[in-house]
Amino acid sequence: MNAILLAAGQGQAGGGGAFQLIMMGAIILVFWLFMIRPQAKKAKDQKKFIDNLQKGDRIVTIAGIHGTISKVNEDNTIQLEVSPGSYIKIEKSAISLEWSNAINKAATTAATAEKK
Repeated sequence: MNAILLAAGQGQAGGGGAFQLIMMGAIILVFWLFMIRPQAKKAKDQKKFIDNLQKGDRIVTIAGIHGTISKVNEDNTIQLEVSPGSYIKIEKSAISLEWSNAINKAATTAATAEKK
């Protein structure tokens, strides 16, 4: 039984190595295109968003806290006004790019609808 399996395996050993190498390269390329590249782009956009924060911006944290930036501190924190006169200090890294963009887009859409 082992002799049959061994003989069958030896018949394919000649050209199988190049095919396996090409398939492994294709798998790595697909993995890079669909996993690594989009994550790197998303991280770059998040960093750019955080670096451009300024007083008066409306944001949402990753915990779902909505507020307006009242002060940007030098130690990578911000002072967030969650309701009039109520402030909390949070890390810049706790700000959600997607949710902040969604709330600002909704506010812009509502403002243009009121003008009509």
